[in-house]
Amino acid sequence: MCGIVGYVGSGETVKILCRGLKGLEYRGYDSAGIALSERKGINVVKAVGKLENLEQKLSGQDFSTAGAGIGHIRWATHGGATLKNAHPHVSEDGRTVLVHNGIIENYKELKQNLQNKGYHFVSETDTEVVVQQIEEELKEAASPTEAVLKTMNKLRGAFALAVMNTDFPGKIVVAKRNAPLIIGQGKNGNMAASDLPAMAGEVERVIYLDDDELAEISEDEIKIVNAAGQVVSKTFKPFNLAPEMLSKRGFAHFMLKEINEQPGIVRRMLQKYLSEKGVQLSGLNLSWEDIRNLTKIEVAACGTSLHAATAGKYLIEDLAGITVEVEPASEYIYRKHPESRNVLVIGVSQSGETADTITAVRQAKERGAHVLAVTNREDSSIVRYADSVIGLEAGIEVSVAATKSYTAQLAVFYLLALYLAQERQALDEDCLRQTEQALQAVPSQMEEILANAAVVRRCAEKYQDARDFIYVARGVNIATAMEGALKLKEISYINASGYPAGELKHGPIALLDEKMPVLSILMPGSQNYDKLLSNSQEAKARQARMIAVTSSADRQLENLFDDIIRVPQVPELLSPLTANIPLQLLAYYMAEKLGRDVDKPRNLAKSVTVE
Repeated sequence: MCGIVGYVGSGETVKILCRGLKGLEYRGYDSAGIALSERKGINVVKAVGKLENLEQKLSGQDFSTAGAGIGHIRWATHGGATLKNAHPHVSEDGRTVLVHNGIIENYKELKQNLQNKGYHFVSETDTEVVVQQIEEELKEAASPTEAVLKTMNKLRGAFALAVMNTDFPGKIVVAKRNAPLIIGQGKNGNMAASDLPAMAGEVERVIYLDDDELAEISEDEIKIVNAAGQVVSKTFKPFNLAPEMLSKRGFAHFMLKEINEQPGIVRRMLQKYLSEKGVQLSGLNLSWEDIRNLTKIEVAACGTSLHAATAGKYLIEDLAGITVEVEPASEYIYRKHPESRNVLVIGVSQSGETADTITAVRQAKERGAHVLAVTNREDSSIVRYADSVIGLEAGIEVSVAATKSYTAQLAVFYLLALYLAQERQALDEDCLRQTEQALQAVPSQMEEILANAAVVRRCAEKYQDARDFIYVARGVNIATAMEGALKLKEISYINASGYPAGELKHGPIALLDEKMPVLSILMPGSQNYDKLLSNSQEAKARQARMIAVTSSADRQLENLFDDIIRVPQVPELLSPLTANIPLQLLAYYMAEKLGRDVDKPRNLAKSVTVE
């Protein structure tokens, strides 16, 4: 969940590293640091908190002789967010310095062995064990590359490493296993980083390291070897992520920009996959016979992706008639799955680097299931274990709180459900065409909601004093309620929970009083519409402050709800695409009013690369 960057070249090393770390901020972090290879040796500077704190420490110093450097933003796992635990970490003899993304599972065993040999440790991290082990290997190894290779073969867990050594100036050694690492070539030098945004504007071509590969990087050469020390040949691909793609484009925050990008994303996805002939999912490599024989679909996901999968369960079961099981990937990987034949396993991950979800799809593939990866990054780790891949095509999502990627995931599940229904002939032709036509109209309806965002802003101002919040819905919008609650708690730090409305009276109703807002997602056309009205009346009877998100023109709602946010009328099954936008805006405006760091909420990471 950390991020690393390395640079060797003739450019301004400190500026390039700091820009690289800014490109990784979205991953979440609580400290930052860089190490510079200078004529006088290695210089390490680190700070707790935001990158501004690191930049303040660096300002005014002369680093003109630094021809190489490595940088790190840390999201604390082993040890608190303190200066001694911040990266980079230095070996006991001061010759080797290292940054690390991941978790070393056998660090205690390695640490004990090193302590028995007289090594002393100053941090609480698992990372310091790696740099001390490299020092130990350098006693016999001919180069840092050989020492890193020997060390890597003793590590268990996930890691992306960048290493420098005073005896080999102008070189960086990088290695990876179960964590992303990209190498880039530029006019003024070469780079390595955890993700592409760290290299925007600096490199022209990139390659992706595979697991258990190492690279020795200098200004004019990149040498890659595998775990056996054999040289590996890789072909660089053009790098086309321009810096302006990471700009806010006039919006106050990346989150607000990304909310406003959603209609265009859905429109592009529909244009790509949906035509007059129906849905064609080019990324799904299942034959007609495979699709007809499917007995079950299993979906593993985390966080926001789990909520999209929950909506997907309703869509696929309703339209295609296939049983769907949805489970947090962190639980899926520790449970037995007796069925593998005729089972489609879907792993949903925005980044494609979510450790639990990657483990889930890897296990499914080993069992013989067909694996479909739904990801925003078709160059990510999850793709290696997939038989089929459907990309979200949402572009880089900078804000930690997922918005446009959630909507893109929903769009994938709509397309998948319609495709399966079409191929299995689960719906008659007229019903399919009507649903597809209604789906085509949704992007324009989403734009209409965004054009009336002032209504949501006023609602946010009214309820910004709330310390708790409850969201309720029934049917397919249970996922919308859970996602809306997650967005609010993520960026405003207000304790919010999403429930099936029928469960309100089975415990949560005890929380209701005149201070508690309850938001009901009420979409006409649902067989549960009247039931949800009754649930809302039960909350109103307990003096709860009532809000409705609805497309209904029903005038009785005005007597029940204190505030009503109306969205365009769509078929109830499509309403998660429209109902979610006001909830995203509500969370955004409330967080903004409370002065929160909207794009980088505390304790959160965009790409959760540890289990």
